[in-house]
Amino acid sequence: MKFALITAVLLSSIGLVNVANAANVDKGQALVEKANCASCHGAGLNAPILPAYPKLAGQYSDYLYYALKAYKVGNGNPQYGRNNAIMGSQVQAFSDADMQDIAAYVSSLPGNFVIKK
Repeated sequence: MKFALITAVLLSSIGLVNVANAANVDKGQALVEKANCASCHGAGLNAPILPAYPKLAGQYSDYLYYALKAYKVGNGNPQYGRNNAIMGSQVQAFSDADMQDIAAYVSSLPGNFVIKK
């Protein structure tokens, strides 16, 4: 019984991995252009108009996806998620698949994202 349960869980998780890898970079680019993300995050999403805005190009796609999701969930809810009026309103129209596509596109851009050691 225990083996059957573990097998079922593992087999069902295989589908989740495939969904995460199915992001569409071209669709992500179209969504980024339509939302005019460069108006704040700058050319190539790597030259923000204000120092407080992050450089996004080259960031890890998982991080970008979960950041977008946190803005969507946290909009108007200070107890949960990220709270930023501009980003909260920007992401409301995006589905989970859209946010994965956006994350895949943005992470594919050349940027000067570095990890400090």
